[in-house]
Amino acid sequence: MPVDQWIGCLLGQCLGDALGAPVESRPPAVCEHYVTTVVRAGQAASAQRGGHAFGQYTDDSQLARELLQSFAACQRFSPADYARRIAAIFAEERIFGCGTATLQAAGRLQKGVPWDQAGTRAPSAGNGTAMRAAPIGLLFAQDPEGLCLAAHQQGYSTHQDPRCSAGSIAIAGAVALALRPGPIEPMAFLEQLAVWAARYDQSVAEALRALPA
Repeated sequence: MPVDQWIGCLLGQCLGDALGAPVESRPPAVCEHYVTTVVRAGQAASAQRGGHAFGQYTDDSQLARELLQSFAACQRFSPADYARRIAAIFAEERIFGCGTATLQAAGRLQKGVPWDQAGTRAPSAGNGTAMRAAPIGLLFAQDPEGLCLAAHQQGYSTHQDPRCSAGSIAIAGAVALALRPGPIEPMAFLEQLAVWAARYDQSVAEALRALPA
């Protein structure tokens, strides 16, 4: 895989994360106003969050980075090693912004709860696992079975709701499909994501199929 595809995926995530950070978790109307009056007006550099200058990414990118560092260290995806890294970055207070479910799960991981038992259970189904799943699409681009399993496992340590696993698969799968040569055909693209996501949650699969409408 060309290096520029890795760089593009990861820098794209960090850029989107930094642009959205000032209005994360805000109502849609606030976000729309921010895009219109700040981002599109070329004033993004003036936006701040928590006293940090524009460009500060959040836990979305931090935990995606930890996932890649874990893979590099282990030469494979190890959910146990990744969970230890999640616990460490929270314990060292290096995290910037996070959802309640992730914070709660990180606390349990710090106390020694195993990775496959620490995750916040349903119906807590935030996007905390999908936000960091893009690297899985890079690492398992040629291995759909491995992609689905790793996308599920990387998120299970913090979120046990099956919708989170399905959402993670959708993001990782989208990256893997986008790496394939040739144009993207939207219907086939979404159908493949739906098939993969349905392994964990049918409602997410149906939502993917409904996107063209």
